[in-house]
Amino acid sequence: MNLPFFIARKYFLSGKKKNFINIISIISMIVVAFGTMSLIIALSVFNGLEGLLRSLYGNFDPDIIVTAAEGKSFVWSDALKDKIEKTEGVSSLTEVIEDNVLVKYKDAQRVVRLKGVSSTFEDNSGIREAVVSGEFSLLRDSIPYALIGRGIQYDLSLNLKNEFYTLQVYYPKNIAPGVINPEQLYSLRNILPGGIFAIEKYYDENFIFVPINFAQNLFRYGDKRSSIEIETTGDISQAETKAALQNSLGNDFIVRSGDELHSDLYKTLNIEKLFVYITFTSIIAIASVNIFFSLSMLAIEKKKDISVLIANGASTSLINRIFLFEGGIIALSGATLGLVLGLLLSLLQQEFGFIGMGMDSAVVPSYPVSVEFPDVVATVIIVIVVTILASIQPAKKASKSFSTHTLQ
Repeated sequence: MNLPFFIARKYFLSGKKKNFINIISIISMIVVAFGTMSLIIALSVFNGLEGLLRSLYGNFDPDIIVTAAEGKSFVWSDALKDKIEKTEGVSSLTEVIEDNVLVKYKDAQRVVRLKGVSSTFEDNSGIREAVVSGEFSLLRDSIPYALIGRGIQYDLSLNLKNEFYTLQVYYPKNIAPGVINPEQLYSLRNILPGGIFAIEKYYDENFIFVPINFAQNLFRYGDKRSSIEIETTGDISQAETKAALQNSLGNDFIVRSGDELHSDLYKTLNIEKLFVYITFTSIIAIASVNIFFSLSMLAIEKKKDISVLIANGASTSLINRIFLFEGGIIALSGATLGLVLGLLLSLLQQEFGFIGMGMDSAVVPSYPVSVEFPDVVATVIIVIVVTILASIQPAKKASKSFSTHTLQ
């Protein structure tokens, strides 16, 4: 009759020369814990970066944007507006006219992206939270004002408090042959700077928001629009609303979600996260050699004890399970310790931000961190699987060799 598993294991581990084996096992556990902790922290940082990007772009980008399939504008009509507003999941829409213009302020000038928006922009846009100076409103007492990116403000040395200088906006006309007067080559409009926003470097250095009537007169767009920005109700998913809009508007329009506007960036971030996961998994796999070495040394150390167990009826599978059980204890202990430390450090960083970005101009003062449950589960699974795999070969080798020795 085979000896009970835990009795056999207790006898197997009871010996006077086990200190060295215990030290190796502890080292193996620490290495596994360190790998688990590092993986949890690395994945949490990537989650934090992705969340930061989504929050930054979410302040600027709408939930869904509709553009023309061909050309840079389309004719806007009440029928088209009614069709969009009646689509399930649509909360509100903002009409947009935008193009590149030349702006001048005093002696400074540069090319920017001018974005004219309808009045619903002020209710729907998250840029209100990003205004760092001046006011968010684009129309005050029927006077148009410009909302300007902080990078543009720096380049033009723009002063909101000086109302004697306006922002001069130039846009080229469709020139006919024979035009001699330079003033007929472009449209010129003046607008007062009303506020400064700061979101992200690209937006801060390139965009200016103005009332749609200002852009309509400057560009001579008439009833044409560059795009329609849509906010959703949240009653159904954005994907369902997007599909319904595309089906309703047909092939003359392209309907995209806010995330699709930056799909390449998010894909790159996810690929980097995947490679980090693979890299740390490889490190944990290499570190698992310690477990292999520990169990191999244990097999050598316990030759006589294993022989006694086999002589008393212990089967090969019992010896095999003892080795696997020891490897599992090391793996589970290391994974648990690493998981606790990784989560603790990540949550502390998330709450207090004690590790800073290292530069004053950073969007956030400290590294963003976000712990997600799927990452925790994936980390624990891969650690346990890798370390258990490292235990299989020593277990098989020990059980086979000692059973053969006993039979002889």
